[in-house]
Amino acid sequence: MMTDLVYAQAALLAGQLEPRQAELLKVLCQAAEVSLRNRLRDGLTAENCKADFVAAASLFALAALNEVGQAGTLEEFRAGDLTVKRSGMDTSSRCLQRQAELIIQPFLKDGFVFLGV
Repeated sequence: MMTDLVYAQAALLAGQLEPRQAELLKVLCQAAEVSLRNRLRDGLTAENCKADFVAAASLFALAALNEVGQAGTLEEFRAGDLTVKRSGMDTSSRCLQRQAELIIQPFLKDGFVFLGV
């Protein structure tokens, strides 16, 4: 797995993190990696699109970390398949998710992807 690469890039983008945030980011990176692997087109591996895969997974993890850190009601958090639900997702998290989707989209299975309104 490329979790170490995903985490290294996410940590670099995140900047200084408290120890608790760093541990949470590791979990979120692993969940983002697993989720993206499951969405790749048949016959593709993460290694086939390594740079884009690492970039997208790290952005998804950062978006999730940002959401967890925001004030508001955390409705659901699941590590398997990376689900973080909170009322009122903020603009920066939506932007990170949108960028991640745009980066990895050419390598994903065909399907509907809702990027926001």
